[in-house]
Amino acid sequence: MAEVRGRDTWTEELASLMEDSGVRYGGDPNASSAASFEVRRSVYAPQSESVESGESLKEQALGFVMAWCEILLELGRGFRDILRQNLMNEDSYVVRKFGGPCSKVSKRLRFLNDFLPEDRDPVHAWSVVLFVFILALAAISVDPSREAGAPVMKVRKHPPSASRVQLPDGRFMAYHEQGVSSETARFSLVAPHSFLSSRLAGLPGVKTSLLEEYGIRLITYDLPGFGESDPHPNRNLNSSAMDVLHLVNAVNVTDKFWLMCHSSGCIHAWAFLRYIPERIAGAAMLAPMVNPYDPHMTKEETKRTWEKWLPRRKMMYSLARRFPKLLTFFYRKSFLPEQHDEIDKLLSFSTGKKDKLVIEEPEFEEFWQRDVEESVRQGNIRPFIEEVVLQVSNWGFDLKELHVQKKCQARGILLWLKSMYSQADCELAGFLGLTHIWQGLDDRVVPPSMMEYIERVLPEAVIHKLPNEAHFSYFYFCDQCHRQIFSTLFGTPQGPVERQEETAFEEAKEVEVLQIPS
Repeated sequence: MAEVRGRDTWTEELASLMEDSGVRYGGDPNASSAASFEVRRSVYAPQSESVESGESLKEQALGFVMAWCEILLELGRGFRDILRQNLMNEDSYVVRKFGGPCSKVSKRLRFLNDFLPEDRDPVHAWSVVLFVFILALAAISVDPSREAGAPVMKVRKHPPSASRVQLPDGRFMAYHEQGVSSETARFSLVAPHSFLSSRLAGLPGVKTSLLEEYGIRLITYDLPGFGESDPHPNRNLNSSAMDVLHLVNAVNVTDKFWLMCHSSGCIHAWAFLRYIPERIAGAAMLAPMVNPYDPHMTKEETKRTWEKWLPRRKMMYSLARRFPKLLTFFYRKSFLPEQHDEIDKLLSFSTGKKDKLVIEEPEFEEFWQRDVEESVRQGNIRPFIEEVVLQVSNWGFDLKELHVQKKCQARGILLWLKSMYSQADCELAGFLGLTHIWQGLDDRVVPPSMMEYIERVLPEAVIHKLPNEAHFSYFYFCDQCHRQIFSTLFGTPQGPVERQEETAFEEAKEVEVLQIPS
């Protein structure tokens, strides 16, 4: 029994495992609880004192984060070294595959290094610029001003409704007619639509009664890839003019026709005046766009044009000019969504005072949404990129070529002196018909500086300056404006061509034929 008592109890064995406890237990069982309390106090008291005297919780968390940052930094350096050793040497597949193209691109973009300070490393500097650029794109993609509770309209899909003609190359072109029929039309008016629009635009809000009053047959159509028209794989402004020439022939427009355009749709109207002037009687252009990179614009005209635009719009034009493939991301997000957006947000422009009132009207919003839905019907982003590239690239002609002037075939000094006294060797060149331009002076989409450029290079064009009008206010849902335009173009309304007039004309032709001796 003594041997058993001499052996350590379980409390003494537990105490022996504690560091520096300094506690020993006797055989008295009543003292075990007090002794265990002394053990716990002697063990945990130093820890609490160390916490009070050591770092705070905030400092420990900060140190933990800094340690992890150092670990990740070293990990990144390790990955960089691995990539350099395995992928960036001359024998690697990546260098052999992409080294040549990358070096070519680097040489082409080397001129950008001239904009950097001399003491900056180009690789480091452009990496920072690229990072800031990505942050800027993310920032402009967010619209903090939009109300969270604003109603959102979904983009709807509609069944096909257009008439279509087949062009010589096999493509189909969709069109829409308003006003009087082809048999009774006194005037035929063809209207190409603007960017992110369709054949449904035409002259927005024009009344059928007004078209009938002037005997107008209004023909609108979808550009290639828009609405229900087939895309054109290699379209340009020349092909655009040829498409319209085939269209008017197919829909029985036998006489000269008139043009009406608005905004960016006028780039196609300019092409018609250049490539098929013999078929055009005249043109009515509302806020017509010209190439913002036109080399014939003065520095002042260019400056006053670009300063009217928002940074996002400037960036889009710059990308279209230099890197059009990058537009795919922006346009797919903007133009092919499942929900409608506001027009000024969608097209990246600021609005004038009257435009703000117009676009807030329910009839404008309904019309605009339906027009956009038709425009993006095919769900293909490529036609939109092609259209904006056409706006800012070389058109293949200059506007000054439309200026009416004498063009002589003579060559040499003697022949030139002869041509001064002889009209036989000279002919008038340029567009000989009427050109009327209406320009709102509060327009921030197509700035008045573009109109001033047109006025300078085409002095024969009739300019109608509208002091209190903006981009949409004189074109959309304005009955008085539409009547003024038709009155300026066609004079006093005479209505459609009556059947009696056609019969009398045909009888007169028959009489002439009978009077011709055999």
